[in-house]
Amino acid sequence: MFPKNKLKAITLSYDDGVEQDRKLLEILNRYGVKATFNLNSGIQSGAGGWNRNGVDIRRMNAAGLPELYAGHEIAVHSLTHPHLENLDAETVRNELSVDKANLERLFNAPVYGMAWPFGTYNGETIRIAGECGLRYARGTVSTRVFNVPAADSERMNFQPTCHHDDPKLFDLAEEFVSLKPDKPCVFYLWGHSYEFDVNNNWDRIEKFCRLVSGRDGIFYAVNREVLL
Repeated sequence: MFPKNKLKAITLSYDDGVEQDRKLLEILNRYGVKATFNLNSGIQSGAGGWNRNGVDIRRMNAAGLPELYAGHEIAVHSLTHPHLENLDAETVRNELSVDKANLERLFNAPVYGMAWPFGTYNGETIRIAGECGLRYARGTVSTRVFNVPAADSERMNFQPTCHHDDPKLFDLAEEFVSLKPDKPCVFYLWGHSYEFDVNNNWDRIEKFCRLVSGRDGIFYAVNREVLL
């Protein structure tokens, strides 16, 4: 059961600590929806950025982030966002353990989980993540189901319900809202906030939050509250 004996939970997961998180957070806070934000502390700087389809994308500087993300969860996304499965074991350990330590120091709070950079991993990266004290890890493969991990091993390669650009997003949301489950279930949405600018579709996250928010039978949670 989730708090107050609820059987349904909704949680979101957004990556990279970019400037567009500011607008996303305003929407989430307005509707009372919770998210986990996965940050790369080694490159958390406005000095670096990239352009996609004419949209400038920049990570935020670290100053002020604890206040900005207050009420949500911070998680590891690796120190510098490499393909971890291509690195030697000690470099993987450095990418995860140093990112975790940096984030715990910056936010003055324990960090429990992570999102795999590029959604890629293997058995060795999973083993090292566990040795670094990480207890859950998210991939990027849409399942379009509402399963909660049943075992510890499932928590380290957990796959989301869908991405916010999934064409079935609102069908899935309506199904979840109407669901009368007999066991715990979770709607897990993920993405990058800059994608809303790139695709000019901020209305999708606003519509999703409006559809699912304010319901007595749903627990609005950060990742650790439903995956652990």
